[in-house]
Amino acid sequence: MLGIQNHRLTGPDVSFRPTPNVGGAMRPQFVVLHYTAGRTLESSVESLCTKKPQGNASSHIVLGRDGRIVQLAPFNAVTWHAGVSQWNGIDGLNHHAIGIEMDNAGLLHREGERCVSWFGKAYPDNEVVVAEHRHGGGVRPWHNFTEVQIERALQLCEVLVAHYGLKDVLGHEDIARGRKVDPGPAFPLAAVRSRALGRGGDAAVRLVVTSTTLNIRSGPSADFPKVAPALKRGAELVLLEPQDRWSRVAVVGVTDLEGWVCNDFVARQAATRSGAGVLSRSQRAVPVATRARAPASAPAKKRAAPAKKSNTTTRARR
Repeated sequence: MLGIQNHRLTGPDVSFRPTPNVGGAMRPQFVVLHYTAGRTLESSVESLCTKKPQGNASSHIVLGRDGRIVQLAPFNAVTWHAGVSQWNGIDGLNHHAIGIEMDNAGLLHREGERCVSWFGKAYPDNEVVVAEHRHGGGVRPWHNFTEVQIERALQLCEVLVAHYGLKDVLGHEDIARGRKVDPGPAFPLAAVRSRALGRGGDAAVRLVVTSTTLNIRSGPSADFPKVAPALKRGAELVLLEPQDRWSRVAVVGVTDLEGWVCNDFVARQAATRSGAGVLSRSQRAVPVATRARAPASAPAKKRAAPAKKSNTTTRARR
């Protein structure tokens, strides 16, 4: 079982190697998850513990594919993992967030039938997930995360949230949108976030659709395509990621449906415990080995015939 003493992690398969790439003291408010885009746990630790003439990087934790954890800095020290970043009016998340780097090659590219990393390693089909990032970019291959790695990431987030009272669990893709895409669609960020924040007794915010119909889209704008037929008035949603005008939600009772809705047409309900029955988009990604038998993004099941066209202006909201 993981614990924290004097801002250092304790527990099985946990080691400490100090990095010189640290700043001053901080009081953490968030945890930010990354992938290393590196070859191995050891090579990533070595890189993050090396002082360079410029472009130094570091993090608090490096998490291996076998579940091993190497801590590089105390959790109350600034490390350099976020870069130019912003979240909810806060700029420069290095000074506000604990960084967790997960050993993973990240976004891959195709060379014929092979899926290859930037450093030239080809990965077998059972280590590749084909999916579209929630911020767009088309369907692409990504290196998968192992089950033990995901479970350890959840344990880390849970103990950090409980110990420091953290406000949120984020991805690098959240705080540096348009610049970074990690941890990407192969990692179940929404599910980990929901469970980590709910473990300490927090409640998941539930929403209800207040308009006659409401479109659920693949991104936070009416410019993004619909991911399913319009939701009906009274449909219940679990809030995953709030923004000013749009929010990312999971539809209650439909374990494979997640998307963005306009905040103007939903209202808060009484909260319930988070995490139950909600799967993130990444948990629905299709492995390469099955791509010939199923599309990368399966359409939602039809529940009813399409509504007849009408001359009235009762179009689905947004």
